[in-house]
Amino acid sequence: MAYIYLNNASLDLPIYDVQSRSLKKRLAMLRNRGSEPQDDSKTVVLRALNELSFRIETGDRLGLVGHNGAGKSTLLRVLAGIYAPSSGVVEKQGKTVPLLDISLGMDENSTGRQNIRLRGLLLGMSDDEIKQKEEEIAQFSELEAFLDLPIRTYSSGMKVRLGFAISTAVDADILLLDEVMGVGDASFKDKANRRLAELHERSEIVVLALHDNETIRKTCEKVLWLDRGNVRMLGPADEVLAAYEASVL
Repeated sequence: MAYIYLNNASLDLPIYDVQSRSLKKRLAMLRNRGSEPQDDSKTVVLRALNELSFRIETGDRLGLVGHNGAGKSTLLRVLAGIYAPSSGVVEKQGKTVPLLDISLGMDENSTGRQNIRLRGLLLGMSDDEIKQKEEEIAQFSELEAFLDLPIRTYSSGMKVRLGFAISTAVDADILLLDEVMGVGDASFKDKANRRLAELHERSEIVVLALHDNETIRKTCEKVLWLDRGNVRMLGPADEVLAAYEASVL
């Protein structure tokens, strides 16, 4: 059974003072290399997530809401394992698939077919699974005639369609989504929305961050409202969204 458990999980991100790393100061440090080393860099630590505690289990669909900078994307990256918490506990059980950057791991000089394997391996698919799904990915992306060309020859829309087709071919226990992006013309967007709905159904747990509250209402039964890295409210979707929408009026 899949689950996600956080107990007082916090994340601190360092922000470096760019001025302290200026070329002039670096040259001065090189000239004085024989003297005692001095570290004139200044680091400010930002508390991106603050003592988050919650548990979600198989069957849960959790929506994340909050203003820009509230910590939604950061939380998804912690759940994906991209960031380790600075303190507290983050536990997961189940195969986690983050759809946070659908072009991550794709190589411009490799062919579309080679990128299916590269991106598939990055998402945790086995070689056998990739081979089984390669033809279906090709058909869905509508790029069969171009798969043996380097993707540097693709238009931006073609690259996005290929990345989306690969990413949504994977079977996930825990699916993490950050703002579904445009994937082409209207007919392809319809296909993409249907495919995402099917992926939701196949996944045991879905966590998504969207600015579209109506989609969250339709998709999620729980909502987590984040405010500057803190949990402002967590509960049934209608209750949390009503409170959040009232706060932004």
